[in-house]
Amino acid sequence: MASDSPESLMTLCTDYCLRNLEGTLCYLLDNETLRLHPDIFLPSEICDKLVNEYVELVKTDSIFEPHESFFTLFSDPRSTRLARIHLWEQIVQDQDLEAIRKQDLVELYLTNCEKLTAKSLQTLVSFSHTLISLSLFGCCNIFYEEENPGGCEDDCLVNPTRQVLVKDFTFEGFSRLRFLNLGRLIEGVNVETLLRPLASLAALDLSGIQLNDVGFLTQWKDSLVSLVLYNMDLSEEHIQVIAQLRKLRHLDISRDHLSSYYKFKLTRRVLNLFVENLVSLTSLDISGHTMLENCTIPSMEEKMGQTSIEPAKSSIAPFRGLKRPLQFLGLFETSLCRLTHIPAYKVSGDKNEEQVLNAIEAYTEHRPEITSRAINLLFDIARIERCSQLLRALQLVITALKCHKDDKNIQVTGSAALFYLTNSEYRMEQSVKLRRQVIQVVLNGMESYQEVTVQRNCCLTLCNFSIPEELEFQYRRVNELLLNILNQSRQDESIQRIAVHLCNALVCQVDNDHKEAVGKMGFVMTMLKLIQKKLADKTCDQVMEFSWSALWNITDETPDNCEMFLNYSGMKLFLECLKEFPEKQELHRNMLGLLGNVAEVKELRPQLMTSQFISVFSNLLESKADGIEVSYNACGVLSHIMFDGPEAWGICEPHREEVVKRMWAAIQSWDINSRRNINYRSFEPILRLLPQGISPVSQHWATWALYNLVSVYPDKYCPLLIKEGGIPLLKDMIKMASARQETKEMARKVIEHCSNFKEENMDTSR
Repeated sequence: MASDSPESLMTLCTDYCLRNLEGTLCYLLDNETLRLHPDIFLPSEICDKLVNEYVELVKTDSIFEPHESFFTLFSDPRSTRLARIHLWEQIVQDQDLEAIRKQDLVELYLTNCEKLTAKSLQTLVSFSHTLISLSLFGCCNIFYEEENPGGCEDDCLVNPTRQVLVKDFTFEGFSRLRFLNLGRLIEGVNVETLLRPLASLAALDLSGIQLNDVGFLTQWKDSLVSLVLYNMDLSEEHIQVIAQLRKLRHLDISRDHLSSYYKFKLTRRVLNLFVENLVSLTSLDISGHTMLENCTIPSMEEKMGQTSIEPAKSSIAPFRGLKRPLQFLGLFETSLCRLTHIPAYKVSGDKNEEQVLNAIEAYTEHRPEITSRAINLLFDIARIERCSQLLRALQLVITALKCHKDDKNIQVTGSAALFYLTNSEYRMEQSVKLRRQVIQVVLNGMESYQEVTVQRNCCLTLCNFSIPEELEFQYRRVNELLLNILNQSRQDESIQRIAVHLCNALVCQVDNDHKEAVGKMGFVMTMLKLIQKKLADKTCDQVMEFSWSALWNITDETPDNCEMFLNYSGMKLFLECLKEFPEKQELHRNMLGLLGNVAEVKELRPQLMTSQFISVFSNLLESKADGIEVSYNACGVLSHIMFDGPEAWGICEPHREEVVKRMWAAIQSWDINSRRNINYRSFEPILRLLPQGISPVSQHWATWALYNLVSVYPDKYCPLLIKEGGIPLLKDMIKMASARQETKEMARKVIEHCSNFKEENMDTSR
């Protein structure tokens, strides 16, 4: 099972400080600018953690509020020290980098930071004397600057600036730079000129850049140990240059075979050339390539013996020349990954679960197009087979969903995979911490995408959790998202059904504060709108029944929500549903349960005191729908109304005495051993009907309810009755002259049941 150990103290403190900057590290200057307290000095270990965690929170936590002036906290290296930071996407702008320009950065990773412009190139120069590792991956505007076109004032208003490509920037002065990622660099930048000043590059990533001539790479033939040319259309000239880089330990010439047509095809000769010349190679990625010729050994020989990673037994003939097995071999979306003997400790491919997980792990950060297809393969494995590396699979999918929150393909495939990876079959292997991470990324997906497939997948995945318990830490957020789904004008029927089911489960068995909060979000009105639409369609389906059930749950001991139900024409919909669907027993039970909650609120009962409503409740006393449930709930509604006394009976028809008589008859017709479709969290609304002489029939209904529940479900309801002080109330009622004899007799049996239960469960151990 995954570890449920708490986060480190460093992580917890960092998170707390970032969520409470004004109360911990900072104060607000002029009510808008964050300033570090003057007596604070933070070393690089803490500053790096603060910045990187801040970026992570902005990227993945919708509740977290970013601060415009956050990066200015690190402007003075006398009080803060930054060394290694990773900034993502829209989070960082030119002024943020400018704010930290005095820092001696060692590592700076900028990933898909599209808001950065050429102003940031000048800021990078500030770090040139210390920077060892730099990534500008996907920073597609960083080589553009804005230029005023000149001309008349009117022209400036129409086109105030235009984007001009900066061509004179180079890495002159970056004397310590060893690791550089220029992936997805825009066309027009002269890469050779840009890089020429770098004396001793050790790692270079030119992913997605098309270069006809890469001869300049040979200037680092004695230092370059890692070269990534993903999605570069290669030629024989490229291969000859690569073969001269004899110090290479990692070479990636993989490609996305779906993105465009590539003329280059891999051959046995090319692989032989790599093996013969790149003798230090420990990692090679040729994923997505088409082999021009067969470079495998004969099939009979290939299938012989146990699976081996020894180069001498390699099924890929050129790799028999390797001195030792590779640490990593990328073969994703190639036919080679399905061979038996592959000379590598770790292989990415699509043959089995291990290869697929390796692919997700290797490509998640910078290649979402590949990652989504790998996750789709994992989805098939989890759906059809049993996933043997569950925890690793979950962590990898979670990471991919966090990393590519705005990538539709990953959100679709990832959310689908999570549904199968979190089902009950795998439940015992998952820690609370891990399941919470799943919930977070699922809610992120629901927030970012209104697309039907993502919404459905996310809702289905949430159904794999214990509700409301496992979702309580995100209670408000998940309710808001579900209500947003249900309030959309165009709704997918399946999503609507799942969302209503989740809403119902979320308001069942939670405390009243939660219910009141959800009520204020528009929960009651949303459910009534759904009911109204189903009524208009003359349809009583699961959505209709779940909606009434959700209203029953959310109004339980919550007067404000009961009042909302009445104010939003809930009684009108109740009568219309009763008339339109006279045979729907489950529906009737849910509606009467809800009205029982409304009737428990003294201030609202006058609104139920109409001839129409009382007649309906009285007629339902004789209902046999859903066992005794409809009759029982109707009698409960009337019992609370009767409790207000004859003076509150403000109608002529039906007569109070007539209704009382029908209530007695209904109660006497019920089987005391009836199994119930009901769940009481508290007996308080029932117990308040005991110590009174105004309405003996209400007293009798309450006593019958207690007798039934402690008889049929003693383990649950005897302790509850004892805990809530029901026994003394029953004893006092037995002494009352106004109470009916049969009621008193029933009360004695309730007391006896609870007494016997206490004795049977008494702890006699010493």
